Amino acid sequence: MIRTPNRGVVAAGAALGSVSIAVGVLGGSAAQASATTASDTSVAPKTVTVAPNRDSAAQERMAAEARTLTAQAAAVAAVAGATATAPPKPKHKKPKRAARAAKRAPLTPREMAKQLVAQHKGWKPAQFTCLNKLWTRESGWDAHNMNGGSGAYGIPQSLPANKMATFGSDWRDNPLTQIKWGLWYIADRYGTPCNAWAHSERYNYY
Repeated sequence: MIRTPNRGVVAAGAALGSVSIAVGVLGGSAAQASATTASDTSVAPKTVTVAPNRDSAAQERMAAEARTLTAQAAAVAAVAGATATAPPKPKHKKPKRAARAAKRAPLTPREMAKQLVAQHKGWKPAQFTCLNKLWTRESGWDAHNMNGGSGAYGIPQSLPANKMATFGSDWRDNPLTQIKWGLWYIADRYGTPCNAWAHSERYNYY
């Protein structure tokens, strides 16, 4: 009689222990489940809110880099195109304008006479100084100058004027023909332009 109640007590105690263990296990499982749920609930929103922001910032950086590269490529292409279509012009040395103008410009009557005096045998360059004074007084180096009183004509004031025809039929208009005749006349009559100038100074003619 004693054993039966003991068995009953033991059985009851064992049953109660089993129930407590089960409750504990269930309680632990519930706590773990609750903790897991809470943990999942607290972590999940962070993942949802942070990940899209990180991706968005990365995409913005990539887009900005792409725009920068596109702009740089366009600038390089523009420069390359401009260089290809408009190459720099080579620099050429141009002759001096003054030198070219001097070659084209005809000699003045004075310049013609100066060259002929320098070429005349025995005449020094100083002879042109005397000739310049003489013919500046006579005609002002004007090939069409005519003395209204005597009819003397041209740069050397030939009298009569047609004497100069012995040096060319163009004596009326060509200063070179007149100069050649005048230098011949001076050399034949006075020897040098300075002698002719000295005579003109004394007698007002030559």
